[in-house]
Order: sequence, then C-alpha cells, then structure tokens
Amino acid sequence: MDGRKRNGNKGHSTKAKGVDKRKNEYKTALDEAGSVEKVKNVLNMLYDKSIHQKDVKASTLYLAYYLGKPKETKDVNLTMEQPLFDL
Repeated sequence: MDGRKRNGNKGHSTKAKGVDKRKNEYKTALDEAGSVEKVKNVLNMLYDKSIHQKDVKASTLYLAYYLGKPKETKDVNLTMEQPLFDL
C-alpha cells in the first residue's frame, strides 16, 4: 500500500487553509492582553532606551522590528586551502 496520497492519511489535518484552528491558550492570552497601543509603548521604550542610554541591544532589536532583519548570506568559495568537505 504505497500510493502516497492514500497511504493511511485520510486527509484530516489540524490546520485549516489560512486559519490555524488549533487551540493555543498562550496565543489567546497574548491576544487578549495586548493592544496596538501597548505594542507602540514597547517600541517607544526600545527607541528611548537605544537613544538616551545608548543601548546597542535595544537599538538592534528596535531596528530589526522596524526595518526587518537583513537576509543572511553565505560565502561559498571553493578553494584547495579551504575545501567545502573534508576528504
């Protein structure tokens, strides 16, 4: 029985298309406790801390949320001095 599509899976999933219907009490608690105004207050606090106290970690966190994290790049140059795999 290896039809892959019908290999014991009846097509039931806990995740509906577009909406996660799984119960998550922590996610619900965060939604109930938070508001747009509270998020703005936290971001303002991070901004003030990074400017007035010259806190680098606060600056990094603020800019990561404001601008987004830069995409990670990797240098993959193959040379005899630094091979990709140990032979």
